[in-house]
Amino acid sequence: MKVGISAVSETNALLNLTTEIPGWDFEKVKSDARAMWNKELSKIEVSGGSKEQQTIFYTALYHCMVVPNLFTDVDGKYRGMDQKIHQADGFQQYTVFSLWDTFRAEHPLLSLIDRKRTLDFIKTFLNQYDQGGLLPVWELSSYETECMIGYHAVPVIVDAYVNGIRGFDESKALDAMLKSATSKNRYGLGAYMQHAGLDVNDEPESVSRTLEYAYDDWCIAKYAGLQVRNEESKAFYQRAQYWKNSFDPSTRFMRPKKNSAWLSPFDPYQVNNHFTEANSWQYSFFVPQDISGLIMAMGGPIKFETQLDSLFTTVSKTSGRDQADITGMIGQYAHGNEPSHHMAYLYNFVGKPWKSQQRIHEILENQYHAAPDGLSGNEDCGQMSAWYVMSALGFYSVTPGSGYLCLGTPLFPKTVIHLENGKDFTILAPEVSKENYFVSSIDLNGNAYANNWIKHELIRNGGTIKYNMSSVPEKTFAINPPPETMPTEPDVHPLVVKPVFSDPGIAFKDSARIAISAGFGARIYYTTDGSDPTGASTPYGNPILLTSDTTINAIAVKNGLSSAVASASFIRNRHPEWKIKILSQYSSQYTAGGDEGIIDGVRGSVDWRKGNWQGYQGEDFEAIVDLGTEKTILKLGAGFLQDVSPWILFPKKVDFLISTDGKKFSKVLTILNTVPDTSMKAQTKDFIDNISPRKGRYVKVIAKTYGTLPPWHPGAGYDSHIFVDEILVSEE
Repeated sequence: MKVGISAVSETNALLNLTTEIPGWDFEKVKSDARAMWNKELSKIEVSGGSKEQQTIFYTALYHCMVVPNLFTDVDGKYRGMDQKIHQADGFQQYTVFSLWDTFRAEHPLLSLIDRKRTLDFIKTFLNQYDQGGLLPVWELSSYETECMIGYHAVPVIVDAYVNGIRGFDESKALDAMLKSATSKNRYGLGAYMQHAGLDVNDEPESVSRTLEYAYDDWCIAKYAGLQVRNEESKAFYQRAQYWKNSFDPSTRFMRPKKNSAWLSPFDPYQVNNHFTEANSWQYSFFVPQDISGLIMAMGGPIKFETQLDSLFTTVSKTSGRDQADITGMIGQYAHGNEPSHHMAYLYNFVGKPWKSQQRIHEILENQYHAAPDGLSGNEDCGQMSAWYVMSALGFYSVTPGSGYLCLGTPLFPKTVIHLENGKDFTILAPEVSKENYFVSSIDLNGNAYANNWIKHELIRNGGTIKYNMSSVPEKTFAINPPPETMPTEPDVHPLVVKPVFSDPGIAFKDSARIAISAGFGARIYYTTDGSDPTGASTPYGNPILLTSDTTINAIAVKNGLSSAVASASFIRNRHPEWKIKILSQYSSQYTAGGDEGIIDGVRGSVDWRKGNWQGYQGEDFEAIVDLGTEKTILKLGAGFLQDVSPWILFPKKVDFLISTDGKKFSKVLTILNTVPDTSMKAQTKDFIDNISPRKGRYVKVIAKTYGTLPPWHPGAGYDSHIFVDEILVSEE
């Protein structure tokens, strides 16, 4: 049997088949395939090591070459992002770009050993930009899946360009980057640009998005500078510093903000909707574009090293949501998912490369096996394997786009990279073994080499690097950090960090005093009339007393430079006398700010991930509201959310009961749900209705859970959630 495929037409599928596999010679097809794969896999030749290590290495290298997939037919036709048929001219169109994963190591590896295809990847991106209006985020068969975060086609292009790959439209590439980075209505970018970072209220996964946007922005800044578009370069170097507005120096963690205040309570082990497939531990070291800046923010090299040590040695358990992607745990380092992948190499930046070597060796030995379950996490289109391949070679791309690689510890006594330019780069480590994995010294092309990093061009120009190995760490070797990647003044001004408000709560009862803080040496100016503050606005001295609905806008000013505006809105509770007793147990992730979050007048939006809903799983919701005094009640209700895909369904029914003494309750209203469980659109609904006027002080609300998810649902058999916000009582 023979099979041909095409994204263009049935006719082209047959054309591909008859062109690529003419006749019926099975043995020739088999031998041709073997020869093709042997040619590809022979781009890197390893010698020595165990049979298992060689099997793991070549399996990994094979995985690195499975995707992206060729999307061009034998006649050059392909289906574009506009769903029209296009003709490729002198290049091949590709598909399946899992860029959030693969920008980290997969594409840097291919830019070294597969440069012709890398050029075609970039041309593919630019075609997708022409046909769809933006660079791809996670493209699949000429569709944008809108999956994952960032605009990580940018670092793939920039890393390739910095590493000498040419032949694409360089000006168009920058225009495409700028368009992807300034599309205000997508992925929270409007708020990111306006606020110099994202707040919980702006966009889900706000911390991760801020950090990854900032790195991509650094890539744009670097590329714009190389294109001599200096104003754009300076602007994006400024944006590349927005990570500082997510860093809490008091905890030394990246931390979500709500209402311009640090979200509290804060648990760095918690997996929640403020991070992408991770927690704060696993994102607090993601500032690859400004590692020296992160080191200083954490209090200097010693404190940074201590925090990095803690990452690898703390308990391996996470709290919050069960996230299947977080696997391969060494402390809170999660090798089974991409945000952790560069972290073992960060000791190079504080003069402790031997600690990097120790962790890299541990990961190489323990996180990969020659077995069907031999990866510690999802392969993610080659990224998991690319980490192994690059680390086994003895280097890794901590900062794609920088033009250099951080050195680690090689796995094999001899490795030869056969480059497309006809040159070879040979990696020697004759004494390497399971015990001898520390690097005592390095020779590059016969000369002593004292750096813990290497320029990409030195590899692609060919040569020989020799690692001299030892069973004990050489603590004085290669202790100088890799080159700085962020320009300094006067090329780019340092970012003034935004002020931080004292309380993330929005509602208050009778009055509230709001404190504001800023970094050392900065002065704060604020307004309460809705205008943007300047250095001529009211200077902040003491906490601000609020007695009515107020929006406070504040800036920090330091050395003549101003921060972005930090804005916080506060609402005086319309029913300050109300109290609530919740008889069910809500999730620690979905609190709406605490018990009173469902009687504070602040309503949850259709996007539950922004944090204003109270969530209950596997149980009914039951609560009692004390109105303070006896009232004549006219209407009762409660607001609920349905978003079926993430397991949130409207309750089957809601009962409302009234009492004058808080002990004896009478049912006065039952509202049945009428929205089917197959209604997949995220939607809110108030279960509310009038009642005959009734005296009462206490209102009990009981919402009956939908129960376990139906058989057709991907989570069939698991308990559904009730999301409530808020309880509504209309009185005379």
